[in-house]
Amino acid sequence: MIPAVLRLMRPGDWAKNAFVLVPLVFWLAGDGRGDADASEQVLRAILTAVAFSMAGSGFYCLNDVLDAHEDRMHPVKRHRPVASGAVSPRVAMAVGLALIASGLAIAAWVRLAVLAALGVYVVLQVLYNARLKRVRMVDVATVASGFVLRAITGALAIGIAVSTWLVAVVFALTLFLGFVKRLGDLRAAQMARAAGEATDWKPRAGYDSAEDLNWLLAVTGALTMMTYLSYALSDHARGIFGVRATGFALLAPLVLVVIHRLCARANSGKADSPVAAVLADGAARTATVLFGAGVLAVLFWPPAERAIGAVFQ
Repeated sequence: MIPAVLRLMRPGDWAKNAFVLVPLVFWLAGDGRGDADASEQVLRAILTAVAFSMAGSGFYCLNDVLDAHEDRMHPVKRHRPVASGAVSPRVAMAVGLALIASGLAIAAWVRLAVLAALGVYVVLQVLYNARLKRVRMVDVATVASGFVLRAITGALAIGIAVSTWLVAVVFALTLFLGFVKRLGDLRAAQMARAAGEATDWKPRAGYDSAEDLNWLLAVTGALTMMTYLSYALSDHARGIFGVRATGFALLAPLVLVVIHRLCARANSGKADSPVAAVLADGAARTATVLFGAGVLAVLFWPPAERAIGAVFQ
């Protein structure tokens, strides 16, 4: 049962909590350079990410219990641990509640502000599972708000102000990722029916048009690129990072590659999880690694700063 419980927790999706660490990375590259308390701040940020990972996995467990009947009708989701019978609903509920409690305990140790923020996330997830996940558009907006809350909590953990630019970029990106998942679910069901497989699965929030979802992907993908580039070229970023901010703009083509590949994966019915889609797609995986390496080089590698400064003003 242990491997099944681990799958139930979806550890691959812990990568989503990298959003918690974004404020820390920018702080270390900006105002936090040389700060004597940097190691303590790093520890607080990492523990906050762990707390969100525990709470998120807890709600995955509960969500799989609540959605088991619907998941059994879907060609991909029917293999989830509860839907397939590998883990009983009782065990899944117990594991889920224990994980959520553990996440809250870790958050309380970090800071009361972090505990309060994680508490808001828990309430948001309860509302999502109780009703909001069945309301068209509101479901994806709620998921995106959860990611924004992660980024805000990451700033609270290290005691810095929250950037409105960070909120805008994270919200736009996670709206896009939410619609990627919705389209992937729909396409997988449509392809199963076309192959003659019997499935009664229906989108719970009414996303029954691939054309409509592709339009939403186009809008949110463009919004993601626009907010990212606007931030990279803003006076705000220039004031914190100087000429290094231009390096963010130079990495924009890699963002576009990932957006395009995720759209393609969703239309092929292979995007049950955006994180899994990135890992499974060679081009998206390479572009993501290069983007991460590029950001770190721009922020922390002096030769990169000098090279950018020599070309751009």
